Amino acid sequence: MGKLGVIIVAAGKGSRMGTAESKQYLQLGQKPILVHTLQLFQNIHEVDEIILVVGADDVSRCNGYVMSYALTKVTCVLAGGAERQDSVRRGLHALQEDTEWVLVHDGVRPFAKKEHMFECLKKAQDVGAAVLAVPVKDTIKVVDAADKRIQSTPDRRSLWAIQTPQAFRLSLLQEAHEQAQLDKFMGTDDASLVERLGAAVHVVEGDYYNIKITTPEDLPWAEWILQNVRGEEQI
Repeated sequence: MGKLGVIIVAAGKGSRMGTAESKQYLQLGQKPILVHTLQLFQNIHEVDEIILVVGADDVSRCNGYVMSYALTKVTCVLAGGAERQDSVRRGLHALQEDTEWVLVHDGVRPFAKKEHMFECLKKAQDVGAAVLAVPVKDTIKVVDAADKRIQSTPDRRSLWAIQTPQAFRLSLLQEAHEQAQLDKFMGTDDASLVERLGAAVHVVEGDYYNIKITTPEDLPWAEWILQNVRGEEQI
């Protein structure tokens, strides 16, 4: 398969959570959310290394997590950039030179299912790039930002909510980030940068438990998933 690296991005402040503490460090069960996420990849045999990208003020704290929780696959804890895209690019530069495949994952998604991640990686190995996603369940409207008037209703069958991890051939994602930097383009995720190159990015269906813990309403839902779906032994 070639060496597999994981970049976990956890440099955001998470203002939507409304807490003084950044969301990735809030307690979930008996551990910070970020530790659950790191342990998920620590326990995957095929993962060769983990690069953790965090806020500059949190590097020391996260190095402490690496020691305390025996996260032996975390080879580097880096300070992130101004935007998520900058943080991912720094993570790419830190990967070992012989790494061939990379997963990029949000630090506040501790419930990604291993089987789905492997399916995503396998698809990327076939086509170069793949992302986990789920079909949109709600009706979506395109709305004018100024007056909130509905402009159109896209066909829900073509809409997917994109998750992480996103899987790529490392050389392809590096090229996409380099081109975006040259063009001063800021994408909403890594897949959007690869799409700009004209490369195919395929969707792999995940599940609705792979939530991104972003707002206060997500916390009790995350506690329920931990206790009733994924289970502490799987995190």
